[in-house]
Amino acid sequence: MKINQVEELVGITKKNIRFYEDQGLLNPDRNPENGYREYNLKDVDDLMKIKFLRKLAIPLEDIRQVKNGNKSMSLCFEEQSERLTKEIRSLDAALELCASVKDENLDYTTFKPQDYLEKIQKLEEGGQVFMDISNTDVKNKKGAWTAALVFCALIILFFGLFILGMISDGVYTPMILLFLIPGIALVIGCMAALHQRLKEIKGGEENEARKY
Repeated sequence: MKINQVEELVGITKKNIRFYEDQGLLNPDRNPENGYREYNLKDVDDLMKIKFLRKLAIPLEDIRQVKNGNKSMSLCFEEQSERLTKEIRSLDAALELCASVKDENLDYTTFKPQDYLEKIQKLEEGGQVFMDISNTDVKNKKGAWTAALVFCALIILFFGLFILGMISDGVYTPMILLFLIPGIALVIGCMAALHQRLKEIKGGEENEARKY
């Protein structure tokens, strides 16, 4: 069956299905004539199981181990129960702090957070988990750099091979320089686009990738 049919049967999007394939949790057959994916009832059953486990926030790695027989279902759910219990305790602690601040009817301009931060630190030392702002509230420049460097490397490789071919054919230097100009222009344009992108990030653009 086609992916549209699987999407309708399981109730998850094609994007989800492709993602689980990329993660190695699903391996549909390929049609030898055209290379298209051909899903079967076992794939649908696997996706139903994955959907259920993910609805319970079970990590992908745990699902992979269960599917491969490296971890039992009982152990998987026992570990997830422990994680959820820890999250509940942390949420309860956060709720108590929220209620405490609300009851004091504080004003932002006069609010002194030091005492509350000390409480949070003590709770974290005791095993409670609050938002890790060092990992979430940061600007991500890695993606922009990676894309720019890969593009420039491909341009340099292409023109480098092209020029080597021209040299081996005995083409004169002025002609080589003429063909170098478009490559240099592309690299300069890419660096200019990267500079602009980094300025946008530095200006406070929200990192949407972490919401995915």
